[in-house]
Amino acid sequence: MTTAPSREAAPASGYRYYVLAVLIFVYMLNFLDRQIVGILATPLKAEFGLSDAQFGLMGGLAFALLYSTLAIPIAWLADRFSRVWIMTAALTVWSGFTALCGVAGSFGQLFLCRMGVGVGEAGGVAPAYSLIADYFPKSQRARALAAYAFGIPIGTAAGTLVGGLLAATYGWRTAFVVVGLLGVLAAPLLRLTVRDPKRGGMDEPVPVETAAPAPAANLVAAPPKAPPFGQVLKTLLPKPSFWLLAFGAASSSVCGYGVAAWLPSFFQRSFGLSLAETAWYYSGIALVGGLTGIWLGGAIADRLGRASRGAYPLVPAIAFLISVPCFLLAMNSGAIIGAVLPGGEANGVAALTLAFVIFLIPTGLNLAWLGPITASVQHLVPANMRTTASALFLLINNLFGIAVGIFYFGWMSDLLRPTFGDESLRWAIYTGMGFYLLASALLMGASRTLKKDWVD
Repeated sequence: MTTAPSREAAPASGYRYYVLAVLIFVYMLNFLDRQIVGILATPLKAEFGLSDAQFGLMGGLAFALLYSTLAIPIAWLADRFSRVWIMTAALTVWSGFTALCGVAGSFGQLFLCRMGVGVGEAGGVAPAYSLIADYFPKSQRARALAAYAFGIPIGTAAGTLVGGLLAATYGWRTAFVVVGLLGVLAAPLLRLTVRDPKRGGMDEPVPVETAAPAPAANLVAAPPKAPPFGQVLKTLLPKPSFWLLAFGAASSSVCGYGVAAWLPSFFQRSFGLSLAETAWYYSGIALVGGLTGIWLGGAIADRLGRASRGAYPLVPAIAFLISVPCFLLAMNSGAIIGAVLPGGEANGVAALTLAFVIFLIPTGLNLAWLGPITASVQHLVPANMRTTASALFLLINNLFGIAVGIFYFGWMSDLLRPTFGDESLRWAIYTGMGFYLLASALLMGASRTLKKDWVD
């Protein structure tokens, strides 16, 4: 008797983790280029005479409009052609347009360049989700996708620190050019060292013994054929879990993206930090809090998900509920110090230290959804539909999260300025906390429907 393999050999463990490391690095560049505008808000507004709402449009809508909509056709292509080639081209395009932001001569030109960044980044995430699902077995996917999401806090921290320090020393134009060229130079690493694995190869059953050896031509099964786009919609859209997961994540992203974009300005206005001080301060919060929260979210969901599929959305739902009071406490660290030590609110160092420590908690909690929810979306459809399904999920998440979130806080800040003056951004962030409560409610709903909609 001989054994006829029904699928290609699984990727070697060492190479699998190398691929994950490269994808994390590319995702870091993705968020570095995406989030750098947050730390550059003050010099950009001064250069072009922008209000908070106008900056919100440039930072959010300009990027999200094409980023979200083009992700669908690009994902359709990625389900049929090389995902690695598509990601390489995407990395080159978004990095090139980031560099061009540094030579923009007007608000209109900067707006168009940010749209170009969105065009490139449209091909950067959904194909990576699909690659990871084909490199890691389903028992490890939430953790693998959580590890991939490390690119978010690393990229946010790098964009804040590098962008802020370059801008403080050499000007905001140099910051855009340097980080953009870094991505262009990194593109060959992705193309030359990452292989495109068989689709669904980690999902197939273990080979069984057969009475006779299989013909050589049949030893490796052909990859599953990508279905028509309409079939993906027919499979995915009737499932209530998709809508609850997508709009739950989108609600959290309204606040998540919005707060991440505006906290640097908040630290400068309300905490009195300089541009360079803000770069160091916020990059530390984003890196430490983000890495911790993402990993714990994926690890806890993988462990609890063995007993119940509903644990995947339930873990971030609870995290969002806890994050709201933590944000409010961190933003009012001076008042807390004053309540404990009479006159202590005048101690700026103590207030900044306390705020830093408390901010680590909600920064981690509001990113804990990334591993569990993206893993859940992967399991709503068969393997040959995953890239397109991820793009549909990201369409909803990013149109609301980036386009609405960054604009909302800027618009609300302008609206509240006549009443609260320079503290209007603080109150704008307060109002945005309601999106975390909505996200929690939607994800709790998904925890009740996911078992029925799950596809192994």
